Amino acid sequence: MALAVALALVLALLAPAAVAPGQDPLLNVCMDAKHHKREPGPEGNLYGQCSPWKDNACCTANTSSEAHRDQSFLYNFNWRHCGVMPPKCKRHFIQDTCLYECSPNLGPWIEQAGSSWRRERILQVPLCREDCEQWWEDCKDARTCKENWHKGWNWATGTNRCPWGSMCRPFRQVFPRPKDLCEKIWSSSFSYSPERRGSGRCIQMWFDPAQGNPNVPVAKYYAERKRSRPGQGHDVAPESGRAVRARPCSVLLLLPLVLLRGGSGGCGGCGVRARGSL
Repeated sequence: MALAVALALVLALLAPAAVAPGQDPLLNVCMDAKHHKREPGPEGNLYGQCSPWKDNACCTANTSSEAHRDQSFLYNFNWRHCGVMPPKCKRHFIQDTCLYECSPNLGPWIEQAGSSWRRERILQVPLCREDCEQWWEDCKDARTCKENWHKGWNWATGTNRCPWGSMCRPFRQVFPRPKDLCEKIWSSSFSYSPERRGSGRCIQMWFDPAQGNPNVPVAKYYAERKRSRPGQGHDVAPESGRAVRARPCSVLLLLPLVLLRGGSGGCGGCGVRARGSL
């Protein structure tokens, strides 16, 4: 009887290491952030450039509509801080916002965020090479006064304005290369990927929904790759409930001791010690 209890204890300790099929904590998830839904699901009427995600979205129709405004209630952020942003450039920022707010395929890159307005953020999402290059090409003549748009603005009027002493300059001066634009503008939320669209190895900022969502297999690839790394510990913010914990080897090392004590009827406190080591 004691041996059976000991075996059950070890199995219970090891069981959480596996992720049940259909319940992958890195796939088909929404961030714990300001405007995100709790879980992804269909939205029948997503607006404009957010429409590719309508079949399975982390955003609402209202969020998708606000994402297209020059200054919306989403973050009270003003794209026109250095004059009117050309439409061809603004299109990329709208797509960027739609990807951030609506995509359920960013799980492998969700990290804890120490912010008052969001508990999670994305970090180093590998954006396809063409997406970065076209974004830069269409925005190179637009103007801005800052390299990192996440912080450092003058919010005295309630909306973002250029910091005192800063100068409005063309994007091509602030971001000399496409890589600079993708990686610096949102505090490393994106990384410039050398991979191309359709490779299954990079996230597309926008896609034709008639062809299916190409970011689904990309997220799956990086989720599997992330779990395969040894000694990774927590992959995602523990508060989100999506932490993937690699069980330490100490559990396996305890197995002979637990079995030995179980066989001799002396397992009075081993369960407590085993759990305390995790």
